[in-house]
Amino acid sequence: MKKTLTLLLVFSMALGMLAGCGKPKEQEAYVPTGDALVMSDDDLATIEPEKEPQSLTLAYDPKRSMNPLTANNITNRVLFSLIYQGLFAVSNEREPMPILCSHYQVSSDNRIYTYYIDKDARFSDGTPVTANDVLATYESARKSMYYKGRFVHVGAIETVIDENLGEEGVKFTLNTAYQDFSMLLDVPILKASQLEDDFPLGSGPYVFNENGGNWTLNRLPNWWCNQKIPVRAEVIKLMEINDQATFRDEFEFGDVGLAVANPLSDSFAEYRCDFELWNVDNGYFMYLGLNILSSDYFKDDKNMNLRKSLTYALNREKIIEENFRGMAYPATLLASPGSPYYNQSLAERYAYDDLKFLEKAGGFQPLKDDKHNDRKLRLLVNCDDSARLRTARDIAHTLTDLGIPTGTLEYGSETNVTYEQVLRSLNWDLYLGKTRLSPNMDLTPFFNGYGALTVGGMTSDKLYGMCRETLADRGNYYNLHQLVAEDGRIIPLLFGYDAVYAKRGEFDGLAPSRDNVFFYTRGKTLENIKLQTVID
Repeated sequence: MKKTLTLLLVFSMALGMLAGCGKPKEQEAYVPTGDALVMSDDDLATIEPEKEPQSLTLAYDPKRSMNPLTANNITNRVLFSLIYQGLFAVSNEREPMPILCSHYQVSSDNRIYTYYIDKDARFSDGTPVTANDVLATYESARKSMYYKGRFVHVGAIETVIDENLGEEGVKFTLNTAYQDFSMLLDVPILKASQLEDDFPLGSGPYVFNENGGNWTLNRLPNWWCNQKIPVRAEVIKLMEINDQATFRDEFEFGDVGLAVANPLSDSFAEYRCDFELWNVDNGYFMYLGLNILSSDYFKDDKNMNLRKSLTYALNREKIIEENFRGMAYPATLLASPGSPYYNQSLAERYAYDDLKFLEKAGGFQPLKDDKHNDRKLRLLVNCDDSARLRTARDIAHTLTDLGIPTGTLEYGSETNVTYEQVLRSLNWDLYLGKTRLSPNMDLTPFFNGYGALTVGGMTSDKLYGMCRETLADRGNYYNLHQLVAEDGRIIPLLFGYDAVYAKRGEFDGLAPSRDNVFFYTRGKTLENIKLQTVID
């Protein structure tokens, strides 16, 4: 192989010497741009250099689930994009790219979506992917802790058949107009008969294999999709790793070629070897929530000036630098700054400004306790999360320095009363929350009256109505975010991302996206698979 490349280089240099008549140009470092010219009669397959076989090792935790509908372990989830496929794969730019979906149709009011399954799609055992498999997978995903939050607007799912296309499909009927619904459909599709299996089959390019305590992912020689992906290895060795210290050592000094970590966690490991790094939005969101339902400080619209000005008291960049090694996105709006929904000019209106805070919160008078001492604002935090605990203490200290006496209520799984119990008791004034938003940053779970995030009087018909308008038309995100910021019942702090590390040169064209480290497409877009709109 190396000898062949040498001869090609010598030949090309000779041609260059014959052709060069002008002044020689100073040689510069080559920067790949993807726009190299190819003559119209050249065969790309003949000029692309042959790649050497890839030897690749990835981490695997055999003590954790390998079912993509229930697994929440970041180590194993890295493997899923090599084993499974969804109706769509969503890029890091939040563009849904058709994979198992061949065509789709949407009603004129954006409430009914029908997706048809590619007739050629096959699971790794050669059996076809059917509409029943897709239906069963989504019914299961709606109950899954990992996925159910994104399907709160789905009323019904049913199978359909299009006689003209000769294809089966699934129809989603929604309870609201939803412009970007397809963005949510990257859920890995499983066989209907294997939804609860520990190792269900998928339709992706690799299949999981276990042999006497040795684990591998084996490339399917007759993969139905036959698409170019960022991995070339015929067999991927899986190394048992279930702690960050081992992961760090094996990535820096061993054979493991890729690592994914969440910088919002104190178990995050930093690496010192020669690597490439991608920061990928993961939807994790940290915020302050106010108890406007029963707090003596905030109920009945008390201290509205303080409530609306808290955003100016938070030095988000400093909090991130001191508690998360600078590895998070500061946010004043309820959307990731890495998303198209985040308006930077609007965000700057609510950024840290301690002088503006003192001006707007002027006149605040602390309540008194039974001994006539200032009664502190009680900031509830889950002390099981050490990074969040430090952050809460920092916020309490900052507010106290600004004239708002604040202390922390620290509860967790090992305290006499758990964090969840205290949260539901509403015996606090504000809390430091962390949740994971859907890929399209849907905020209805905060305001809809029955969502998991409505604690402390977060429910609001006005904000919920604006959320629905935003789902119907993404152009309304600006108005929604402005409305929430001016209301002040929830104060955004930061958004997280996954740090994807790969040894330099290990992968070709790696472009990781949320929950899809080995993202690839089939060269199709939503636009070119869309059928005529259904008139209601």
